[in-house]
Amino acid sequence: MDLGLRQRSCVVLASTRGLGLAAAEALLAEGARVALSGRDPARVAELRSRLAREHGERVSVDVLDVTALAALRAHLAAVEARWGSVDVLVVNSGGPAPVAATELDAEALARGLDGTLGYAAEAIHTVLPGMRARRWGRIVAMTSLAVRQPIPGLAISNALRAGLTGYLKTLATEVAADGVLVNSICTGMFDTDRLRELFEKRAAKSGRTAEEERARTIAEIPAGRIGRPEEYGALVAFLASERAAYLTGVALAHDGGASRALL
Repeated sequence: MDLGLRQRSCVVLASTRGLGLAAAEALLAEGARVALSGRDPARVAELRSRLAREHGERVSVDVLDVTALAALRAHLAAVEARWGSVDVLVVNSGGPAPVAATELDAEALARGLDGTLGYAAEAIHTVLPGMRARRWGRIVAMTSLAVRQPIPGLAISNALRAGLTGYLKTLATEVAADGVLVNSICTGMFDTDRLRELFEKRAAKSGRTAEEERARTIAEIPAGRIGRPEEYGALVAFLASERAAYLTGVALAHDGGASRALL
């Protein structure tokens, strides 16, 4: 299936590792131009070298902390100057730190807000005028299964991912008539470094091993396994594509059936 993404200009934030990288690589495989970014200069340099060999001028990789809003705006402006537009924005960040609700204080919540909702709104508002003027745009936000059901030990994510989803739903209704589609993915368990770290943190508290924590999680997933990053990237590419032209305002669970919610 041709997704109609050839030569579309895409920005995938926080994309030098994990699911962000999987999303960027799926878009590149469809012939899109993709701007990646991450906080680790060494990782950025390594990835820039590899992807330039594979994709030439269709790819850029830059150092960026998405919570540094001036730098975020400059990054998006540079992409638009280089390629003439930002057609697709994939909103992603590293995610807030694990914390129990009983341990959550105002300072931690404020940090989580910057890295969950604040930067997302800033990025969207930066690219939205161009999308509306061209009457074509895709905004895909990578959120969490926590939007549908709280995840133990992730109080900040549970609270603020839901807030981001409410903002995106409101936005979707305001810009759909301009050809800009806004959707999000309620991300379940995928095989990434972040998930492995989560299992290790749970193990440190429970007294079980990280492998035992992984097995307990898999037992709760009807599909019987952890998701593969390339499966996630494929969904991002579809939501960014011409083929998803009548789909907006949706918070789509991608979790192997783990969510028990009806909608």
